[in-house]
Amino acid sequence: MHGVPYYETRLNASALRAQVPPFHVMKVWAAAAERGRTHGDVVNLSAGQPSTPAPADVRAAGIRAIDRQVLGYSDPLGVRELREAIAGHHRRRYGDDTVTADDVVVTTGGSGGFLLSFLATFDAGDTVVLARPGYPCYRNVLSSLGCRVVELPCGPETGFQPTVAMLEELDEVPAGLIVASPANPTGSVIEPAELAALAQWCDEHGTQFVSDEIYHGIEYGYGPPSASAWSTSHEAIVVNSFSKYWSMTGWRLGWLLVPERLRRAVEVISGNFTICPPVPAQRAALGAFTDSSYAEADAHVARYAVNRKLLLDGLPSIGLTRLAPADGAFYVYADIAHLTGDTLAFGRRLLAETGVAVAPGIDFDPVDGHSWIRLSFAGATEDIREALDRLGRHLPGRDHRIAIQGEHR
Repeated sequence: MHGVPYYETRLNASALRAQVPPFHVMKVWAAAAERGRTHGDVVNLSAGQPSTPAPADVRAAGIRAIDRQVLGYSDPLGVRELREAIAGHHRRRYGDDTVTADDVVVTTGGSGGFLLSFLATFDAGDTVVLARPGYPCYRNVLSSLGCRVVELPCGPETGFQPTVAMLEELDEVPAGLIVASPANPTGSVIEPAELAALAQWCDEHGTQFVSDEIYHGIEYGYGPPSASAWSTSHEAIVVNSFSKYWSMTGWRLGWLLVPERLRRAVEVISGNFTICPPVPAQRAALGAFTDSSYAEADAHVARYAVNRKLLLDGLPSIGLTRLAPADGAFYVYADIAHLTGDTLAFGRRLLAETGVAVAPGIDFDPVDGHSWIRLSFAGATEDIREALDRLGRHLPGRDHRIAIQGEHR
């Protein structure tokens, strides 16, 4: 045989994946759990998940499925009845009558949806564009697949979102563009006209548009309403999930809207990858689309709105004044450059001294995130008040920059 020996190729691929950065917040969760076991005083603002339960109709549908033992493998694309219900959800939420069950692919969580999308769409060496700051798993998974990730620095001047003007300035036409609205960690929302313009630019340039719509439904009326990319372009891939709006994180269920040209690839990869999404969760999710379930989910969002206001009012009063908009999702992204240039170390110190856990900005922005933290307000309102009280007592009168940087000397 000629060329690169097989074992060298395998080692090179392994080395590539070994270099993918970790998701640092996972270590924060572990440290917070340990602190909870030893001290019992943790207020965890690092977790990207609701503390609320799944709607009652979801839980009841899951119990019925277990009792009736309708739990065998489903079609790789998902239970047909659920795919039809998801299409109905798009008609209800966006007034889009063009979505059919054939467009829908049920996935093992939103994360499984991203994996399927990336594997079906991108090849090693392809350039894929993302916003920075943004959800780290896009970057990490794409890098592990050998893609070239280009992160566009997005700040207040562009609403923490990419623009068509930024795409026009790229040196090459990318294979893909991934956007999230509402976005993690900033909570920023892309205006419908700008979303349509981004999708149109991608269609015109042969760029695969991937729209992360996982936080749809969690918005606070202070920015534009979220629009679905599918309403603009059927060439887009839409990623959504039951995790956030319906509080079903551990159920591991999401969905895609997939262009017809990609459906065969997605189906084949899904069948080989997981055979099918978890059937108990699929059966339970049929209960997500009742009037009662929507009402429960909206009540959760109303509570998040109270928590959001507490943070947006309280953080400036303790010196944290540079905050991303938080128009959607359930996070406040805060600049703490006046306190530290190492938010990993800052977070460790904060947890040790106050019991408050926050997510480090370097997960979301490897360049400028060293001076930012993400605070989740998806928990109990009492926890938000307690966290603000502890932070207020901890931050004033301390030279954190000197203390924390000293840990590395």
